[in-house]
Amino acid sequence: MSSTAPLPVTRTRVVIVGAGPAGLIVANLLRTAGVDCVLLEAESREFIEQRPRAGFLEEWAVRALDRRGLADGLLERAGTQGEFEFRFDGERHTVRTAELSGRHHFVYPQPLLVTDLIASYADRAEGEVRFGVREVALHDIDSARPAVSYTDPVTGARHRIECDFIAGCDGARGVTRAAVPTGRAAVTRHDHGVAWLALLAEAPPSADGVVFGLHERGFGAQMARSPQVTRYYLQVAPGSDAEDWSHTRVWDELHRRLAADGAPPLTEGPVIEKVVLDMHNYVVEPMTFGRLHLAGDAAHLVAPIAAKGMNLAINDALLLGDALIAHYRGDDTGLAGYSEACLRRVWQYMEFSQWLSDVLHGASSGDRFQAGTARARLRRLLGSESAAKAFARLYMGEEADL
Repeated sequence: MSSTAPLPVTRTRVVIVGAGPAGLIVANLLRTAGVDCVLLEAESREFIEQRPRAGFLEEWAVRALDRRGLADGLLERAGTQGEFEFRFDGERHTVRTAELSGRHHFVYPQPLLVTDLIASYADRAEGEVRFGVREVALHDIDSARPAVSYTDPVTGARHRIECDFIAGCDGARGVTRAAVPTGRAAVTRHDHGVAWLALLAEAPPSADGVVFGLHERGFGAQMARSPQVTRYYLQVAPGSDAEDWSHTRVWDELHRRLAADGAPPLTEGPVIEKVVLDMHNYVVEPMTFGRLHLAGDAAHLVAPIAAKGMNLAINDALLLGDALIAHYRGDDTGLAGYSEACLRRVWQYMEFSQWLSDVLHGASSGDRFQAGTARARLRRLLGSESAAKAFARLYMGEEADL
């Protein structure tokens, strides 16, 4: 006779795996609408509230969160940006994206948004969230009664939650995408062939907006994060080791690649984060498999070339949350069209990211054709108002025509 005890089983309507922006937005929407849900997260609350991530939010995303009561902290504390600079050949070229598009970027680091969303869901709305869960597994996603099991981090006991739907919001390395049966998904991948050294420095920015430095030695960028902290990027060879970049080497290269006549000098400071990011994308199609719906990086990853990733995750989450709520009110139109609706914006942003990547990396490509076409795109963007307006609309994430 077996001594193995049966797994404790609980029941809810929706299990959300992953407490990043996508999962937290879905959880908040469901909780507000009275749809029972449980949120599972592999890390601790403290970890995800401090994990460094992207910081650019497009205005349509902020307005959409505000309409749902999820942007109070953001609107109170976020800065806005409405222009950026290209620097190349020793000259500065400003693109006034707000004037051209009528929209701004909001600068609000992802950890702050996550902190706001957790407080809204777990503290104020008393939503159920289980942090630090281990060995998460999905079951029966093609059936009418899917389930998610996990190991409790304190007791070591296994638990099983049966549900109607699973929202897979656990990122690029999560378990939900891996649970899709072989042959059920087409995964399209693209490698940009470059890597970026992502740096966070305790140093005030030398420009209010984003600076893109186009240099034959490699791309460089500066992005203000706060009055005291600045994000920098340096193009490096794929497979590079961040530890090979000393303080002196980092700052020497930043000074070189971001130099331009009349530009304020960079203020140096301690580098508090160094990580090499390979620039690659992937898209999973479809984003729905039985009762599992993927959202955010679990379904698609876009390199941080155009700061689109968090915005795509927000779009997915809003569509999925609204579709699940509509299901429980008798309308399955949103769930049936969820994947198609998400992928329309995903592919639009992928195309723009590819276009901008070719511009940013043309000078350092070592390929005369790529360098020449990149320069032609820059001339068109900087010399044509209609081209600049079209660029600005895509850069700022305007919803029209997407």
